[in-house]
Amino acid sequence: MRGTLLSMAAVALFSVTARGAEDMLIADFEGPDYAGWTVTGDAFGAGPAHGTLPDQQAVTGFLGKGFVNSYVGGDKSTGTLTSPEFTIGRRYINFLVGGGAHEGKTCVNLLIDSKVVRTATGQEDEHLDWATFDVGEFKGKAARIQIVDNEAGGWGHINVDQIVQSDERKQQEVAAAPLYEEALRPQFHFTAQKNWLNDPNGLVFYEGEYHLFFQYNPKGNVWGNMTWGHAVSPDLVRWKQLENALLPDSLGTMFSGSAVVDWQNSAGFAKGGEKALVAIYTAAGEPFTQCIAYSIDRGRSWTKYDKNPVLAHIVGGNRDPKVIWHAPTHKWVMALFKDKEDYALFSSPDLKSWTLLQDLTLPGCGECPDFFPMPLDGEKANTRWVFTAANGKYLDGDFDGKKFTPEGGLKQVDFGKNYYAVQTYGDIPESDGRRIQIAWMNGGKYPRMPFNQQMSFPCTMTLRNTPDGPRVFRLPVKEIESLYAKEHKLADVAIAPGENPLAGISGDCLDIEAVFELGDAQEVGVTVRGESIGYLVKEKRLNALGASAELEPVNGRVKLRVLVDRTSIEAFGNDGRVSLTSCFLPKADDKGLGVFAKGGKAKIVSLTVHDLRSAWPVAATK
Repeated sequence: MRGTLLSMAAVALFSVTARGAEDMLIADFEGPDYAGWTVTGDAFGAGPAHGTLPDQQAVTGFLGKGFVNSYVGGDKSTGTLTSPEFTIGRRYINFLVGGGAHEGKTCVNLLIDSKVVRTATGQEDEHLDWATFDVGEFKGKAARIQIVDNEAGGWGHINVDQIVQSDERKQQEVAAAPLYEEALRPQFHFTAQKNWLNDPNGLVFYEGEYHLFFQYNPKGNVWGNMTWGHAVSPDLVRWKQLENALLPDSLGTMFSGSAVVDWQNSAGFAKGGEKALVAIYTAAGEPFTQCIAYSIDRGRSWTKYDKNPVLAHIVGGNRDPKVIWHAPTHKWVMALFKDKEDYALFSSPDLKSWTLLQDLTLPGCGECPDFFPMPLDGEKANTRWVFTAANGKYLDGDFDGKKFTPEGGLKQVDFGKNYYAVQTYGDIPESDGRRIQIAWMNGGKYPRMPFNQQMSFPCTMTLRNTPDGPRVFRLPVKEIESLYAKEHKLADVAIAPGENPLAGISGDCLDIEAVFELGDAQEVGVTVRGESIGYLVKEKRLNALGASAELEPVNGRVKLRVLVDRTSIEAFGNDGRVSLTSCFLPKADDKGLGVFAKGGKAKIVSLTVHDLRSAWPVAATK
């Protein structure tokens, strides 16, 4: 009987309604109110929601018209919604859930004898997906469902619908496959062996190893329990995950930060001939503070400084310290996110005591600052400083060790949907001299996988003069060539609408380089796994996976570079003048590849497709 919840006045126990031969409906929230459920607080309103609430991202995946949505009044509202008692009569309880991933705070609980025996959260997504409680051991017992919103910060809400008892589980189980061979495992992008990751942290090179620390949840596949995970690579391609580096302590969980090699032993941590690696990180307790830890065994073990924090709380959620050595003043410089759109620069002689240099504001930006020098057009005598925010927007200008003076406004190099928390490597040898950047590809989807989220492929950044002034360019690091396998080439091939010179070629891990002479075509580009990466000639725009960037042709030509992995596409236009970093979920049976011209004829000046081998077999496990 859809849309009906029988009240407790009618029965002592919360009755369920049979759905078909097997399922038993607990609640579908199709009525005008919560019909017998107990409401506390202000998060759930007077009754079910009937769509997306004001200022909320679009909510999808619920059934019918009504569902539970605790975004009433925004994330700041809190409360609980508790069902009447019912008897467990099937093996499973299935329900749709979305919203926040805060364990114990934005969750659906199963209560028996007033104790939580099962719990689930959303995954920081407004789409409702099926979750399942296996309750076979509780058959015949009285229970309640409690929906909880006890989080007033970001993603402080939960969405729930269609709670049903069944003898079939709705939630898809994690797919069984050998480690790193799972169907949706990226094959040349870093992912943790299992569980959740986000921001890249502590990117530093030392003794032939690139260190990649990362925000990590060792206990689950959603955000939480923030710890510094750790991986190393000899070549930025083949990664080996090590033991976790920094674990939560009395000062809080381990939020983002950076790492340096203390070549001068300014902090006094080094012993013997081994230099100290020093991590500078945020302890996310009450309040947030900045702390340090050190390693004298190439990053394999870490000791937290016994006088932490080294920088006390300033304001709000101040966090994400990025530290770099400034040789002219013989001091360390820290860029720190303060709050909202505000940042600050500090200096220190020893990584332990810090002095404020400057406050900065970057409109439309937040979190995860990075600050580093870059030679303009490769000329070291003309070095500028670049300040980036989490979303990749940046300022460039002059820094004299005390003050950063930007020239011009905020600029942007990447316009993709999944490019965030960007950070660059420190201590790259002078003989190499590259500025290498990695981003968290936030928001990717990996259903039934034991891991969640991935990093972008490392890119070399250069600062070049353009008609618009100095601009950052990004291209994949050259080490990707070590994965090249089969090669396909075309050159000086005319292409008309409806033609596909790459028909019959397929793959799910590819590096594609193409130069098009535009001719009278309205659009040119490539297709991979059903997705189009196209250049709109009249609009002068490069499009990929729903994202877009302005791009001027050069002498009537456009150059594209496209990296394709199992769950991501990274497109680069005109040698990295713009990039589009985005995740996608391809159809499993579509691995086709194409090249096209629309609205007129164009010419493929050159096109090379490299199949890519997996990076994982060489260094998969610790």
